[in-house]
Amino acid sequence: MIRLFLLAISICTATQLYANIPYVEKLMSKMTIDEKIGQLNLMPAGNIVTGEKIESKTADDIASGRLGGIFNIKGREKIEKLQKLAVEKSRLGIPLIVGMDIIHGYETIFPIPLALSCSWNLEGIEKSARIAAEEASCVGIGWTFSPMVDICVDARWGRMAEGNGEDPYLGGLIGAAMVRGYQGNFSKPTEIMACMKHFALYGAVEGGRDYNTVDMSRVRMFNQYLPPYKACVEAGAGSVMSSFNLVDGQHATANRWLLTDVLRKQWNFNGFVVTDYGSIFEMQSHGFGPIDKNSVKALKAGTDMDMCSQGFINCLKTALEKGEVSLHEIDQACRRVLEAKYKLGLFDNPYKFCDARREKEVVYSAANRKVARDLAAESFVLLKNNQNLLPLKKQGTIALIGPLSQTRNNLTGTWSVAQNPERYETLEEGLKKALKGRANLLCTQGCNLMSDAEIQKGAEFGKTINRIDPAKGKAEALKIASQADVVICAMGECADFSGESSSRADLNLPDEQLSLLQALVETGKPVVLLNFSGRPTVLDWESKHVDAIMNVWFGGSEMAGAVCDILFGDKSPSGRLTVSLPRANGQQPLYYNHLNTGRPVSDSETQYRKYASNYIDVRNGALYPFGYGLSYTTFSYDNLRVSVHNDSVTATVKVTNTGACGSYEVVQLYIHDVYATIARPVCELKGFQRIYLKPGESRDVSIKIGRQELSYYNSDGDLIFEPGEFDIMIGKNSRDLMTKRIVLN
Repeated sequence: MIRLFLLAISICTATQLYANIPYVEKLMSKMTIDEKIGQLNLMPAGNIVTGEKIESKTADDIASGRLGGIFNIKGREKIEKLQKLAVEKSRLGIPLIVGMDIIHGYETIFPIPLALSCSWNLEGIEKSARIAAEEASCVGIGWTFSPMVDICVDARWGRMAEGNGEDPYLGGLIGAAMVRGYQGNFSKPTEIMACMKHFALYGAVEGGRDYNTVDMSRVRMFNQYLPPYKACVEAGAGSVMSSFNLVDGQHATANRWLLTDVLRKQWNFNGFVVTDYGSIFEMQSHGFGPIDKNSVKALKAGTDMDMCSQGFINCLKTALEKGEVSLHEIDQACRRVLEAKYKLGLFDNPYKFCDARREKEVVYSAANRKVARDLAAESFVLLKNNQNLLPLKKQGTIALIGPLSQTRNNLTGTWSVAQNPERYETLEEGLKKALKGRANLLCTQGCNLMSDAEIQKGAEFGKTINRIDPAKGKAEALKIASQADVVICAMGECADFSGESSSRADLNLPDEQLSLLQALVETGKPVVLLNFSGRPTVLDWESKHVDAIMNVWFGGSEMAGAVCDILFGDKSPSGRLTVSLPRANGQQPLYYNHLNTGRPVSDSETQYRKYASNYIDVRNGALYPFGYGLSYTTFSYDNLRVSVHNDSVTATVKVTNTGACGSYEVVQLYIHDVYATIARPVCELKGFQRIYLKPGESRDVSIKIGRQELSYYNSDGDLIFEPGEFDIMIGKNSRDLMTKRIVLN
């Protein structure tokens, strides 16, 4: 009841903020139809400002009121010039809204969102968004195209790197934290507007192939994919970006059921909707007709701002004259865009996001870098640590080998559009600084990112990584490995292996890297694999033969230092997977919270069973399951107790640090609705606590869930609670769980 009451208050507050703003109404009464439609036009700026010169067409569009916003231009002075043109040269002086893809930081780059999610540190994640907003807001940016909360269960999709993993509950909590971090309450010049994306279902593209089609039931939509979007709306996201894909056979950008019935009427969203890049133009390729017709469909469905297609600016006036759209529909979209600018305070001070003094003090500051380094360390997931090889001692001879050992351009990962990589340390530089001469460090690239044969299959990636002679590189790597006490391999994906337009069918370590890794293992020297990735990758051979494996993802601008913090034991690894790591490519899509079958085979079974739901050649379950991660200590779970009180359930378990060092543990609570009208997953995350325990310390950890967490959605989006039996499960990951069955009336 308390949660519903607070939700009602937040909805009322949001409605009051956006409805009937006198300033906006007065301004609109002065606007021509061309000026109103101009507010619906969003275009990329790029580097259109050079010195004193502004590209003439852009200048004309701004001065004539044909442009409501620009995005992805870096440079405070450049943005100031464009804003000055809008304010001083256009008839009504309406300021531009200026956006950028600030996905995981501005110049202080945090780990990619997928990695951040593995920290399970909601407070830290919110702080990362706050810092990103503080840096961006002083260089002219007032709007970010983040958070991306698309659920993805297919690791082939490259944009999984930009999301929060496979779980809707955790994804919603993280999305809401990001919204709060960016926006605050819009009372400070350091707070910018979030744009929740991509609405909706973009992460479910068939075959994991970017821009591909999507088709699913509404039951699956409401239960597995829509909850994170809804959580962002409830957190007050000021804008929403529509997705490229189909939803129920209609394009998301022109889907009235999605944008109006669900988003606005059912969820009470009161911000504005912007398309993704060129989305209206691309509707023609889907088979929905020419751009003029699709512009009409998009506006009538609930789209307010057209990114890059220029369908609204070129087609809506004619459509109005023909009676295909109404003035009310154009006014409604224009009002929503203007209200966003009003909420950002741009009418009071169009230059509020251009602050030279703050830029010098805030951007890439020492304080921001420390937060980024701490969060990077918390995002790394230790997958294997045979005979406690890690942490390493700062002594003897250490070999650092691999194509990602000496690069600074690949540490930040996808969507680091404002990065300044020359300021960031390579892994080799970070290790030298950490060792301070106390150990001998030998370093070589060893191999190429991918072989010539792999490059010939398609585009070459990782162009910032040097191409070397494979035979000479391998020989040099084996030579320094023979002199070392331990070998650290920096291998995996480069930054552009994941992200937009970077789908992969083969998730294994690229051939030349795997060949070198196998040769290094054969030397008999202890080997540590630092696996760089923007998605779950196949590590089956590695898990059997490499001594220690840590998924380091792409840890951001402070990644090198953070890796050293973990490698040498200054910090204990505490990251836990928010994705399921596969055993083989053919397991995709793979996710822990799947439905059962009539002939089930559990994920833990190792033997093939005829006429049952399993593979002949690989077991069903993940190699490393959702929620999994090791530390430099161990934790025991004992004495699970479950109590029921009115509409809530509380599970309590005793957790003990049974090792020799202090560390964080993520205590995870899952449920299973045993019998339901609509089939329910075998396991669903519904609560967790991230706790720190000293060596030998024990603590009773209680996690409380309510009727909402025990309910599910029907195909209309109604939340349904059905009395009956529930399994309440607690453990350290989605596979290793203690279970109590309860009955709820």
